[in-house]
Amino acid sequence: MQATTTHDEVELALTGMTCASCANRIERKLNKLDGVDASVNYATEKAHVSYPGGTDVADLLATVEKAGYGASVIEPEPLTPVGDADADGADAPLSDAERHAEELRQRLLISAVLTVPVVLMAMVPPLQFTNWQWLSLTLAAPVVVWGAWPFHRAAWTNARHGSTTMDTLVSVGVLAAFGWSLYALFFGHAGMPGLKHGFEFASSSGHGSSNIYLEAAAGVTTFILLGRYIEARSKRASGAALRALLDLGAEEVTVLRGSGGSEREERIPVRALAVGDRFVVRPGEKVATDGVVEHGTSAIDASMLTGESVPVDVTDGDEVVGATLNAGGRLVVRATRVGSETQLARMAKLVEDAQNGKADAQRLADRISGVFVPVVIALAVLTFVAWLVIAGDVEGAFTAAVAVLIIACPCALGLATPTALMVGTGRGAQLGILIKGPQVLESTRRVDTVVLDKTGTVTSGEMGVQTVVAADGEADGDVLTYAGVLESGSEHPIAQAIARAAQDRTALRPTLDSFENVPGLGVQGVVVDGDTSRQVVVGRPALLEDWSMPVPAALADEAARLQAGGATVVAVGWDGAARGLVAVADTIKPTSAQAVAELKELGLRPVLLTGDNERVAHAVAADVGIADVIADVLPADKVDVVTRLQGEGRVVAMAGDGVNDAAALATADLGLAMGTGTDAAIEAADITLVRGDLRVAADAVRLARRTLGTIKGNLFWAFAYNVAAIPLAAFGLLNPMIAGAAMAFSSVFVVLNSLRLRGFAASSSNGKDQS
Repeated sequence: MQATTTHDEVELALTGMTCASCANRIERKLNKLDGVDASVNYATEKAHVSYPGGTDVADLLATVEKAGYGASVIEPEPLTPVGDADADGADAPLSDAERHAEELRQRLLISAVLTVPVVLMAMVPPLQFTNWQWLSLTLAAPVVVWGAWPFHRAAWTNARHGSTTMDTLVSVGVLAAFGWSLYALFFGHAGMPGLKHGFEFASSSGHGSSNIYLEAAAGVTTFILLGRYIEARSKRASGAALRALLDLGAEEVTVLRGSGGSEREERIPVRALAVGDRFVVRPGEKVATDGVVEHGTSAIDASMLTGESVPVDVTDGDEVVGATLNAGGRLVVRATRVGSETQLARMAKLVEDAQNGKADAQRLADRISGVFVPVVIALAVLTFVAWLVIAGDVEGAFTAAVAVLIIACPCALGLATPTALMVGTGRGAQLGILIKGPQVLESTRRVDTVVLDKTGTVTSGEMGVQTVVAADGEADGDVLTYAGVLESGSEHPIAQAIARAAQDRTALRPTLDSFENVPGLGVQGVVVDGDTSRQVVVGRPALLEDWSMPVPAALADEAARLQAGGATVVAVGWDGAARGLVAVADTIKPTSAQAVAELKELGLRPVLLTGDNERVAHAVAADVGIADVIADVLPADKVDVVTRLQGEGRVVAMAGDGVNDAAALATADLGLAMGTGTDAAIEAADITLVRGDLRVAADAVRLARRTLGTIKGNLFWAFAYNVAAIPLAAFGLLNPMIAGAAMAFSSVFVVLNSLRLRGFAASSSNGKDQS
């Protein structure tokens, strides 16, 4: 019999990656090891590695380090709530991503302060005082050496492994401009007092050593640092979805110690809870962990985990889930799952797996630079050699080669994405649309299906009285009044909805004299109206029948009709007869139907996805114009639905607001979170709709598509300037100073093109966008 090889799995945290090609290189190196299957995600800076049982993890780490990057094993941590401070009350240490972003911010700020006067002196002749060039050198040198150090280091690492990236072109261009400036200052004529920048278009012998390009070297460095900092800020929040999930759990729990009459309550951290422990959940508290109710009756609000808008009644023997909210009475629960085995922890794992498995959209500039960078370097070398062979002029050869590198410097490329993203996201913020980063945009352009969570997205997520039906001879107002007065004594969410509606719609003259909750059936009590006392019953028909108040056939038929429409119906009776019905339902947002219509206009197929039952789901879908409905869906199944649609070749957007949606939002090609929802959903999504108005989802797709189009236009023109001017530089028809000016003009063009996004108009508030 053939032996089977067991495989272990490990998560590695990676450092030193600067673009998607770095992730590809690490992945290739790891997969070359026997039996190793590795997947590297550049966005999360993690590697998921499956390896044979006999392989040493140290070999995996050594392989990554030999490729020029850093790696460490991610140790699993207890799945307990996380806060902003450690146990001693001190601030929590910064993560690697936060430290990297902070380092980039410092480099950017210092480089910008030093670069501004260098650029001004080079471009504004009145500022060129005697020996101004030496001040420029003093200011530019730290920018070129220290500010651009991450690019130099990455370029050297890539060179050692025979590859090039955008870092290579940045480093070579900056060093070439700086190196020629040093040569011109110390060995040429540029160091002489009274130097003025000339503007001759052609490069000719004897002129090269009189020009310096310090402003190009410093400016390129600062602009690229700006782009990297914006990218780092976006990536820094990659773990926030998991932290938001874990923060939902309770931090402490009240456990019962001892037995019988000697039981005592003890407050302990949730992490100390063990399977079999009995703990108390009071009204308004979160259930500490998954368990079974041993004593008590209550209503549990599980909408954050299940999407079910109606709270679930629980009593002895019923299962409850950790992080859900006790909306009713006192419960004693026996813990059945703790730590990483709980449903909350499993959902956190789903989100993490979805993020790690989500392919990062490789930036267009990096893809093009894979060919562009080595070609430019080769052209610069070829230009230098050709000038030497044909003209025999070392200075002219070096000047032309530098002009090639300068015109090819990716200043505009570095601005193409961040400027469009800054303007687009800034305009989006004004309209209540938060776009997390450039990787979101390509998915938005390709999306053809939008999956809409029901509760909190299409509907408000709050129970409200839908309709009141009175029996023959009774008034609707009386039915709602008596029901509302009695239900005011209950903490159940449906009861509270009825009480609120009665307070808003009627003059509440009666008062509540006595109240009793009948578990699983309803409530009963005495309501006093002036001199009259009435025994009022509100709840299931069975409760009214116990009081000899059978529900008439006409009311029973109406109740069935309302229930078929997705409402929860309670019967109301007093003085020995059933007097009417009150229907309660999750209310549909008034803008949802218009939002669905606008999504259809964008070519998107809407699908309603919910944890509610089929009856409720189809009723809501019919009201807003959705044909495709998937109901009775658990959190893990939501991920499966998104994956299935993707398997059918669809590019899926997911809109949701609950913790139960977080994993699906992370799995979808585009995650849209309602800003009125939970932090977990917001952090797991790609786009957040601050206003909680589903119409903004259509605006978000439209804005993201237009922003992507602007980025593509920027990249095209950035390369067009370079491609058109490189031949001129190579043939000596372009002075390096003019090359620098052309490069600067391409940057100005990119910025102006990006600023056009400020005119984007939202259809949800300002009519159709005409762009």
